[in-house]
Amino acid sequence: MNTGQMMITVAAIFLLTLVIMRVTTNLLTTDNAMSNSKVGLMAVSLATSMMEEATGKAFDNNTDNGNVTVPTSLTAVANLGPESGESYIDFNDFDDFNFFKTTPKIDSIEVAPNKFLIFQTFCRVDYVNELNPMVASAIQTWHKKLNVKVTSDAMRDATIGRQDTLKMSTVFSYWYFR
Repeated sequence: MNTGQMMITVAAIFLLTLVIMRVTTNLLTTDNAMSNSKVGLMAVSLATSMMEEATGKAFDNNTDNGNVTVPTSLTAVANLGPESGESYIDFNDFDDFNFFKTTPKIDSIEVAPNKFLIFQTFCRVDYVNELNPMVASAIQTWHKKLNVKVTSDAMRDATIGRQDTLKMSTVFSYWYFR
């Protein structure tokens, strides 16, 4: 084998090494993107489930068994949340989810050996005005807004190097037809 053939062989091995490194990098990037998508999808599912559960309850404790004709008959802003002695399993109205926190663990997704995916969810309920549902109202209205935040140690934003948070909200309104 002469020097020319040796140089072509070295160049071929060098190019093969570059191709292998590029393919490996792409595989790792794709795997990371798939993992982040899976965690994000689970976070969206948790937030959506929380909102659906809350909207399946009565609008207010005072509308649970009866009708209300003026907003001042609804639960006072300062009293939004579960009634005295009421726990999550007993929630019967939308505003019981105010300041509700939970930490669901997803056993089917392993983020590290024997370390499973754990989320933290936090709910906040406020009265809102129909003209501006982005701002909490200081008085009772016919509309309540549930804000749900979901986060996990597995939800990291690589560009900023800190934990990411999913935020979703829904507005629930009281309607009474006679």
